[in-house]
Amino acid sequence: MYFRNQKFLVAGLSKSGESSARFLLDRGAEVYLYDDVISDNVSAVCLKLEQLGARIISAEESEEAAQFCDVLVLSPGIPIDTALPISFRKQGKAIIGEEELAALYLRATAIAVTGTNGKTTTVSMLNDVLNASGKRSVACGNIGNPLVKEVENLSFDDFAVIEISSFQLETLSSLRPHIAIITNVTEDHLNRHYNMENYIFLKSKILRNLRESEYAVLNYDDPVVRGFAKNCKSKVIYFSVQNKVDGAYADGGSLYFRGERYLDVADMTVGGVHNIYNALACIAAAGVLGLDKASVAKAICAFKGIRHRIEKVRVVGGVTYIDDSKGTNVDATVKAAQAMKSPTVILLGGKDKGYDYAPLFENLNSTPVIHAIIYGENRFKMLNAAIKSGFVSVSLCSEFSTAVKLAGFIAKPGQNVLLSPASSSFDSFSNYEERGEVFRQMVESIDETI
Repeated sequence: MYFRNQKFLVAGLSKSGESSARFLLDRGAEVYLYDDVISDNVSAVCLKLEQLGARIISAEESEEAAQFCDVLVLSPGIPIDTALPISFRKQGKAIIGEEELAALYLRATAIAVTGTNGKTTTVSMLNDVLNASGKRSVACGNIGNPLVKEVENLSFDDFAVIEISSFQLETLSSLRPHIAIITNVTEDHLNRHYNMENYIFLKSKILRNLRESEYAVLNYDDPVVRGFAKNCKSKVIYFSVQNKVDGAYADGGSLYFRGERYLDVADMTVGGVHNIYNALACIAAAGVLGLDKASVAKAICAFKGIRHRIEKVRVVGGVTYIDDSKGTNVDATVKAAQAMKSPTVILLGGKDKGYDYAPLFENLNSTPVIHAIIYGENRFKMLNAAIKSGFVSVSLCSEFSTAVKLAGFIAKPGQNVLLSPASSSFDSFSNYEERGEVFRQMVESIDETI
């Protein structure tokens, strides 16, 4: 791609959009900017990029952008089937995302991770494993910096551990990772992808470019993920909690790779079956790379988890408050509830992502959850599902802040308050991180003397 001879429209000025625009401007490209969300942050980004030579276009001008721009660099927040990308497709123009732009120039060894749940934890844990093993590695993509911001900093001897979402996979076609990891596939983002068939197809795209010299690390216990092996040209390495597979597996309280014991589950800092799966995925990748077993085990056991994923905030009046704001889908919330060791009041709700919530409440019936406080935009849909599932210990309110305060009144000493919404945060917050931080601030502001 010759940058100086093409015009680029960067649509969506989030972190990835800004990084893409800077990457292109640094290489002499003619760059146009558009975002349909006007905020102080977007305005500030536009001003900085305009000073570097970019041109901001209006909504009216964006309707004609496919006529004068050669390439659309689309933010993952903008669906591929909206008016702007459709206009580029009709003109036969290229539509790429930030990670596609980066993939064209990536020199480092790529390890790509996707899946419904566990992506961020697996990427973070594996990045720690690589660094502890004496490798230079960076966690990037949907975590940390966008890949395009790191691509020039990474050499042939380095590793890029890349978290890739289904949104990013819509516009990604050139990446060929040495190892591709798929953690699991359960219902998520159906409001964007319409049905599970589309969602499953997008997740499988991460394997499309793999050849015989690369590796697919697949969750054997997930039938959808296990099925991806049928059409995979690369070597397949499995990980499993339930079976002794060709790869990484759990047996008798220990984790193994092809018969070699790596560590005891009891020595891991993080708990829960979901983290055993994450650790096994990392062990499988480490085994493929031939990393030192002792260094791998030490890094996994020392790993303390990630922000907003079953993270203890504070104990107030004997009640333990736990932040799982990253639990944005049914499967993640069920796993968080199953990880609780004592009676739990759970906070549920937000913006609907197209789920059937009946499986959520059916599963909660067999966990330590004793009461659900349902709030947010999708509260009535959730309430109906709860009643139909026979889960009747429920309180209903509209606002997040009210829900948190109500949980404090209901929970008794020795119990937990768990924020694990099974929903997007976008009805009231810009992302799950902001929701988690607001929860944390509210909990930290509770006066124990009252």
